[in-house]
Amino acid sequence: MKRFDKLAGECDNIHASVIRDGRRQDVSIFDIVVGDIVFLKIGDQVPVDGLFLEGHSLQVDESSMTGECHPIDIDGQKNPFLSSGVKVVDGYARMLVTAVGMDTAWGKMMSTITRETTESTPLQERLQKLTSSIGKIGIAVAILVFAVLTIRYFTGSTIDENGQPKFDKSNVTANGVISAIVEIFQQAVTIIVVAIPEGLPLAVTLTLAFSMKRMMKDHALVRRLSACETMGSVTTICTDKTGTLTLNQMMVTGFWVGEEKVEPGGDGAISIDRRILRFIHQGVGLNTTGSVYRPNSVSEPDITGSPTEKALLYWAIGLGMDVQELKRSFEIVHVEAFNSEKKRSGVLVRENGRAATITHWKGAVGMILDRCSSYLERNGMIREMDAEKRRTFDRIIKDMAARSLTNSSWGSLQ
Repeated sequence: MKRFDKLAGECDNIHASVIRDGRRQDVSIFDIVVGDIVFLKIGDQVPVDGLFLEGHSLQVDESSMTGECHPIDIDGQKNPFLSSGVKVVDGYARMLVTAVGMDTAWGKMMSTITRETTESTPLQERLQKLTSSIGKIGIAVAILVFAVLTIRYFTGSTIDENGQPKFDKSNVTANGVISAIVEIFQQAVTIIVVAIPEGLPLAVTLTLAFSMKRMMKDHALVRRLSACETMGSVTTICTDKTGTLTLNQMMVTGFWVGEEKVEPGGDGAISIDRRILRFIHQGVGLNTTGSVYRPNSVSEPDITGSPTEKALLYWAIGLGMDVQELKRSFEIVHVEAFNSEKKRSGVLVRENGRAATITHWKGAVGMILDRCSSYLERNGMIREMDAEKRRTFDRIIKDMAARSLTNSSWGSLQ
C-alpha cells in the first residue's frame, strides 16, 4: 500500500513551466504561488486559476467545468480568464496566476462534493449474511440450552459432584437458585460468543493479501485488497501501454538536406551552405514554444519545452544557433499554432530593417512535402520539386518510419 501511495503521489506531482529568477523553470504544481507566470501549450491541463497575458490561438476544453465539449477561445480582450482543471486543445500562452489550491474554482467545486465509500463488496456482503445467520442460530441454540438446563435443574435432573440433585425442595435457598440460574445463563451466553469465530476477519484479510501477492507475479498490481475478489477471476488484462519505459527524452540522430543525409555533430554539417543554416536557425529558434536559457557562453544551455522541441533546440544550438540574437533580429508577425488536425505549425517573421517577410512551417513530413514546389541542396542551390524527386523523398520518409524514427520537416516561404 505504501508503494501505491507513493506512486499516486508521483502521478499527482505534475510539473509546469514558470518564470523564476528571471528565467523559465519547471516546478511542481504544488509550488506554484499567486503572481507566478505559467506557460501553457497544447495538451497541458491548467493547474491554477489565472489571467491570459499573451499567446497565440489559445483554445481550452472546459467540459470538466461546464459540461460543454466545444473549445473556448481565450484572448486578452473578450475572454481572458482561465480556470484550473481545463485542458489546452490548441495554441500556447502565458498566464498570470490569481488563485491556487482550494481557492480555485475547481477546488471550491470539489470541496462541495462528498463521496460515500461505504459500499460493501460482494465478499463483505456474503460474510455479513453468514455472520447474521450464525448469530441467529447461536441465539436460538442458546435459548434452547437455557430452557433445557433450567427445566432439568428445577426437575431435579441436574446433579452435583457428590451425585446429589442440585435442586432439593427440602433444602432450597434463594441464593442457591439465583446462583444456579446465573451459571446456566453464562453457559448460554458462551454458546453465542463462540458461535462466531474470532479469527474469521483475519483469515479473510490474509486470504486476500495472499491473492494480491500471487497476482503481482503476473504484474497485476491491485491497490485495494477488496479488488482481489474481482481481479482474481481475470484472465486477460487489456491496456493501452506498450510496456516500454523511456526517459521521455528525444535527440536528433540524423537530418536530410535535399537528397543527402547529414549526421549531427559530424564533419558533414560544416559543409552546409550558410544560407541553409540560417534558415534552419530561424525555423527552429522562432517557430517553437520552447525556450533556451544560457547565463554565459561557457555554461550548458538550460532548455525547456516538449521533448521534441528540446531535441530540436539542442541540435540547432550544436549548429551554431543563437536564440537570443534571433529574437532580437526578427519580429514575429503571426503564429499558426500546432494541433492534431493541421499537423503543422507556422510562424510569419520579419527581419528588422527589412520589409520582406518569411514564413517557416514545421510539422508532419507528408503535410509539408505536399506543399513544397522546390527544395534546397547542401550547396544552397534551389531545385524544382518534380514527380521523380517527390517519390525519392517519399522513399526517404518511409525508410525513416520503418526504423521507428520520428519525422519532422521545415518549409520556408520568402
